[in-house]
Amino acid sequence: MLQEALVEGVLRRALQGGADFAELYVERSRRRRMTVRNGRLEEATSGLEYGAGIRLFFGVEVVYAYTNDLSPQSLLEALETLLRARGEAGRVDERGAGGLDFRKEAPRGLHAPRIPLGAKDKRYRLERLLEAEAAARLAPEIRQVEASLQEWEQEVLVANTEGVWREDLRVRTRLFVLAVAQDEKGVQTGYAAPGLSLGLELFDLYPPKTVGEKAARQALTNLRAKPAPAGTMPVVVGNAFGGVIFHEALGHLLETTSVAKKASVLADKLGEEVASPVVTYIDDGTLPHAFGSSEMDDEGMPTERTVLIEKGVLKSYMVDRLGSLLTGYRRTGSGRRQDYTFAPTSRMRNTFIAPGTTPVEKLIEGVEYGLYAKELGGGQVKPGSGEYNFAVQEGYIIRKGRLEEAVRGAMLVGKGPETIRKVVAVADDLKTAPGMCGSLSGMVPVEVGQPHVLVSELVVGGKA
Repeated sequence: MLQEALVEGVLRRALQGGADFAELYVERSRRRRMTVRNGRLEEATSGLEYGAGIRLFFGVEVVYAYTNDLSPQSLLEALETLLRARGEAGRVDERGAGGLDFRKEAPRGLHAPRIPLGAKDKRYRLERLLEAEAAARLAPEIRQVEASLQEWEQEVLVANTEGVWREDLRVRTRLFVLAVAQDEKGVQTGYAAPGLSLGLELFDLYPPKTVGEKAARQALTNLRAKPAPAGTMPVVVGNAFGGVIFHEALGHLLETTSVAKKASVLADKLGEEVASPVVTYIDDGTLPHAFGSSEMDDEGMPTERTVLIEKGVLKSYMVDRLGSLLTGYRRTGSGRRQDYTFAPTSRMRNTFIAPGTTPVEKLIEGVEYGLYAKELGGGQVKPGSGEYNFAVQEGYIIRKGRLEEAVRGAMLVGKGPETIRKVVAVADDLKTAPGMCGSLSGMVPVEVGQPHVLVSELVVGGKA
């Protein structure tokens, strides 16, 4: 995306200006979105972004600037602005006297799409969305349906003064279906939203008809459900997106962004038991075609599988370059950013509880009275402490070891570090689900996941 001589010139000038380390991040991305609502095309948009970010380290002090003008003059102006801001302009470091010996690595295609986004026209996409929209109309109570397709293509180059020159191509596709059901008693919603790091073969793996029907069935189930009970009770949390609780209320506490500042209750606890012995918690950026996977992070380091908690014992944090400098922990390929307008910070990729050996039926059979939170929706988390509340998107009462009536309006309330200690059984049916995670370095694609887990007690907010 940029000539080597220009990249080298910018990085060398950074060293001459007194920086200990300099990094140039260049990005060219294209995003497309198409939406169908109630059988009509509502939106078909696309946009291009092209820009670069420059990050300089002076010890553990970091300055960052970005520009969407990639001319040599603009890049050097951005660099000089950083040097002036740091007050070190003009100081020549001897390492800047020679050239940089870049070790160039091109993408290996680990997550390359089988059907590239450019292989099909808009009509093909529109027909798939109309299939999903029509399939969601399972009953007269379905009053509104919206189906959307989101696509990203992102080319990335990271070069730095340690000689790293690494490129990556990331392609992601996601299908959303939202169904709204209504009767004389109220309005309820259901949704389904599969997504992966691949191209339009997503439609082969998740046929639009199946996705539409899933969203509609959830809306109809909630429409006919009874108000959820309130109280403290055992809860079986569903697999796949059920993992969002631990992503938000545990995973963020393991990022050096909060650990380095001692803003996490899990700081300085390596080697200590922080979870139930049945829990092993992993963040893996290498899973083939997972929504949060990439060949490298946004600091140019290859991604890896990082075991965070093993059988309840804290083994590692998620560590970016700055986090490593501040804490001394080994980098884990976890530096991520939304785009070139953000400096990277330590972030999750694909985070999940490893599967256990208990059949899911046994989890439910062991509960005298409790809640089965099959699908979770949105929620809120207090940074640092992991206090959370999450809505149950689809739930059922467990009575004498059997699933009984559907309930709606349930809310799970707790603290992540306490809840993870109350997991008493982990099933063998691991699944993951895509999502977008927001933090200091913007919104990044991730996967959350887990098998079904049984939590011995949770506070359930409800109306009954």
